[in-house]
Amino acid sequence: MTESVLDNAALAALTGPHAGFAERRGQVLRYPVDVATFLAVPDQPGEGVWDEIAALAGPGTVVPLAPQAGPPPAGWEVLRHVAGVQLVDDGVAAEPDAEAIRLTEADVPEMLDLVARTRPGPFLPRTITLGTYLGIRRGGALIAMAGERLHPPGWTEISAVCTDPSFRGQGLASRLVRAVAAGIREREETPFLHTSAANVSAIRLYESLGFRLRRRTVFGQARVPVDAAVA
Repeated sequence: MTESVLDNAALAALTGPHAGFAERRGQVLRYPVDVATFLAVPDQPGEGVWDEIAALAGPGTVVPLAPQAGPPPAGWEVLRHVAGVQLVDDGVAAEPDAEAIRLTEADVPEMLDLVARTRPGPFLPRTITLGTYLGIRRGGALIAMAGERLHPPGWTEISAVCTDPSFRGQGLASRLVRAVAAGIREREETPFLHTSAANVSAIRLYESLGFRLRRRTVFGQARVPVDAAVA
């Protein structure tokens, strides 16, 4: 399978395995706002792409920046740019974990609480519908989790890797990443993931598990002008 599909992973997912989630306006696609924050445009979008983003999102809304769209036009407020990295499976020792349990919608309140305390990245009320999420409980409490997010053809992104601060240093994140990777491999797909370029410890962990750095990217957000046309 080709790695080039990962250059525009959100578009590949929303026009492929995750097409059922896609909300569209012209050439712009996105996930429902309670599922994932990704917005996607073609590699070479045509004129009017920013008007279509505005129409899909609505005036005053904060949207993720799709690098393929280029810089936003005048009137848009750029809120942040964060350097990121994309890593791909290069020999991960994937294996199931006996302590890991599959999480369900009933677990979402605890998952949201864990994410709020650990901040691994966006996890929303219906993110769990994107794929398999695994967790580890101690004393009945959810203390660590990881799961699947973007799903380009042949690939699945591992996301929301987090551990309660009181239980860090026990290798729980590593175990869950390997367990999620094992499920992905069972489907004859390949794991990949994203993280902040500044999160050196996470990058080292993922590389030690068998991931390799594939590319650098930028995660950004901008606000749609409040007077944007929505027709």
